[in-house]
Order: sequence, then structure tokens, then C-alpha cells
Amino acid sequence: MLYRRKNSRCWWVRFTTPDGKEIRRSTGTEDKKDAEEFEAKLKQELWRVARLGEKPKRTWQEAVVRWLEETEHKASRQDDINLLRWLDSHLGSLFLNDITTDKIDQVARARSGTAPATKNRMVALIRAILRRAERQWGWIDRAPSVRTYAEPGLRIRWLTRDEADRLLKELPEHLADMARFTLATGLRRANVTGLEWGQVDLSRRVAWIHPDQAKARRAIGVPLNNDAVLVLRPWIGRHDRWVFTYKGNRITQVSTAAWYKALERAGIEDFRWHDLRHTWASWHVQEGTPLQDLMQLGGWSSYDMVLRYAHLAPEHLAEHAARIERSRTLTGTPSKPETISH
Repeated sequence: MLYRRKNSRCWWVRFTTPDGKEIRRSTGTEDKKDAEEFEAKLKQELWRVARLGEKPKRTWQEAVVRWLEETEHKASRQDDINLLRWLDSHLGSLFLNDITTDKIDQVARARSGTAPATKNRMVALIRAILRRAERQWGWIDRAPSVRTYAEPGLRIRWLTRDEADRLLKELPEHLADMARFTLATGLRRANVTGLEWGQVDLSRRVAWIHPDQAKARRAIGVPLNNDAVLVLRPWIGRHDRWVFTYKGNRITQVSTAAWYKALERAGIEDFRWHDLRHTWASWHVQEGTPLQDLMQLGGWSSYDMVLRYAHLAPEHLAEHAARIERSRTLTGTPSKPETISH
């Protein structure tokens, strides 16, 4: 039978298969005639499985459910959930065998207005699920190839102190304090929203991120400077588990309407929440923190990840730059720095 669920515009199908299994599934369409065709096709497929022993066809929704069950402790799990919610309207009613390279391209194009890097993260998630369906679950014979989008050269977006102050003044309390804490510690979004009081020791002025919470899967020790401690103290006692909450509940989203409105009021463009981490790293380098120490503070697994900040503090190279000064190369002896007027 066809029916509509509460708060759902699409038709749903419900029936019992020849082997007694109850099926409830979205047809992915608001058109009743298309929904009837979907129901007839689905019944035929399941009959062939039950009577002829053919390999059952699995749906994208089934794959998503199993993927989330098996990646419960993934550090970027919430990011996956957000992408999968958006993908459901495009892939939710499809069988895995029907998800082709062309279909994935079509879905990526439908996400208009997003950066190539964002599209690449989305298609990478689709590819990961389909590959697991092929190689581990045996649900499909072969996963389709996936095209990626060319990304522009890496650019570090960071705020000056004045810009940061303007932004913090425009944010509501919970977002402002989480942003201040990020600027003081450099922690990733998921580590801030998921921070528990059991991971904080204010008497020792330290916090820690467990390996299963860290992107590099290594524990991170987080020294808390004065700015971080001052942020945390007013939150003591508000919740018995989570550090940062909103109306008594754990915060999971930070890139909300309030965030974007605050950016607009502060006159700040092209800035993401993750750029707060870039800002923290940039401030460190500009104040002379060695890159090796920054790597440990930020929990990066590769030195290459911190080299992208090196250009922000070239002062330590001044001595080497002076080696080819014209006065030195002609006389063989260094000359006093000359003041150049503009």
C-alpha cells in the first residue's frame, strides 16, 4: 500500500514480501503514479530474490544506516551526518546499482554555490560508502568511479585581533565563548562542541582530547592559557557533562544563522568556523612559536600541515636574506642596515 508519513511530502510504500519480511520505504517522489511504479518495481525485485534466489538489491538508505553504525566513533561523524541528510533527497530512493558516475556528477552539480573542496568532501563520502558496499559487505559487484573537482591553491584565511574582537562582540554568548576558546586553544570544531568536563582539569590548567576524538587518532594534551580558563569558568555547573551548551542541551552546530549574521554585522567576509583554528595558528607563528611546537599544540600528524603558516613570520630568515645584499657581495663585509625613505 502507499501512504504518506507525517512531515513527509513523498509517498511511502508498505507491504510484506513472499518470505514474510515487512517492507517500509520512501518512494522518493511526490507523484502518486511514479510512486505506484516504484512499488511495482520493488515488489518484482523482491519476488525474484525470494523465488529465484537472485542477489538482493540494496538501497542507498540501507547503506547509510550500516555506514553510520560502523563509523560511530569517527571524528568527523557529525559532518558525515550533515552531508548524508542533504544527499537523502537525491539518493535516498535509489538502489546502489543505480548510483552511477553520471548520477554522482549530477548530485554534485545540484549542490550549487559550494566550493570545490566541499563538493569533493561530499563525493568522497559517497565513494567511501559505495566502496565499503563492494569490498566489505558484498552488496554490489563494483563501485563506480568518482570524479573530483579542481581546488584552488591553499589560502590561509585568518583574522586580525581587531577583526576577532568585532566578531566576538556580535556573536551570542554560547557561540562567542566557543569561538574565544577556539582562538585560545586551536581545537577543531568537533572537539569544542564535544568537550566534556571529564576532559578538563582547571587546577592543572589542562584539557585533553582522546584518540578516538582526534582527527589524527592520537591523544592531544591541551594547555589552557588565561584566555581559555576565563572562558571556561562561567560555564562551571551549567551542565553535569558537556562544557558548552545551549538551553541545557549539547551544541552540535556552530555554522548557524546566528554565526553568519554576526559575520555580516562585523563586516567579515569569506570566513568559516574552521578558520578560527587557522587564526589561532597564524597568531602563534606571528608571535614566534616554533613550527615544531605548533605542530604538537595543534595535534597535526604531519609537519607539512604547519609549514603552510611559515610565510606569516619570515623575520627569522632576515639574516639569510642579507647574505646577498649588494654592499656585502661587493666588499665581502656586511654593511649597517640602511633606512629607506618612501
